[in-house]
Amino acid sequence: MRPERDTSTAARAFSPAARSSDPPDPSRVLVIGCGALARELVAVIDQAGLSNVDLTCLPATLHNRPGGIPGAVRAKIRAARPRYEHIFIAYADCGTGGLLDTLLAGEGVERLPGAHCYEFYSGSAAFDAMTDEDPATFFLTDFLARNFERLVIRGLGLDRHPELLPTYFGNYRRLIYLAQADDPTLVRAARRAARRLGLAFEVRHTGYGDLASSVVQAALDGRASNARMVGSARPMAATHGRIA
Repeated sequence: MRPERDTSTAARAFSPAARSSDPPDPSRVLVIGCGALARELVAVIDQAGLSNVDLTCLPATLHNRPGGIPGAVRAKIRAARPRYEHIFIAYADCGTGGLLDTLLAGEGVERLPGAHCYEFYSGSAAFDAMTDEDPATFFLTDFLARNFERLVIRGLGLDRHPELLPTYFGNYRRLIYLAQADDPTLVRAARRAARRLGLAFEVRHTGYGDLASSVVQAALDGRASNARMVGSARPMAATHGRIA
């Protein structure tokens, strides 16, 4: 068993080679997550003490080509099937246009609610309220605030062609930073990002939102299923003993 991150005591990476000789444990749950959520998923798993949850993540760069997300998720699911009865997908739709849901329906696997991380962090009702209030809103999460320069400025080529800034962001009026952690450094980074884009700045502390509740529920479902299996097996074992 090889830990994915040294900072995690509860989250363990799925490795077919490392686990191929382990006996199946029906209570274990595998979370297949987006790499952009890796830090937050580890925090949720550790803080909630979800000792029956293992974690593996796909590259965050798949968001640059979301059409590749369903196939990558399918490959992870099928590689994990021999070891896990319970699998949960820590992705929203993430720009797949419903293709991820079609795949997961066929695999019998559930995912995070919503269309994107902004929605599952803030909750659907709160996200709808923010966009109704001002549709011209650009959002950041902890991951995006931390990687703003790399993903937005360099990713869109604005470091080389700053004249493109109005083309990309001219229709936005404000930036809302949806903060998962209480980190003043990230608030300052998000504020700088808003200033760089010429947008009004707001911060809303969401915590982990539906990411946390969904992963916790997946872990509880795995434990409950295992408990039902154990409970149903006990009378059979006792009866067998009496017959013997």
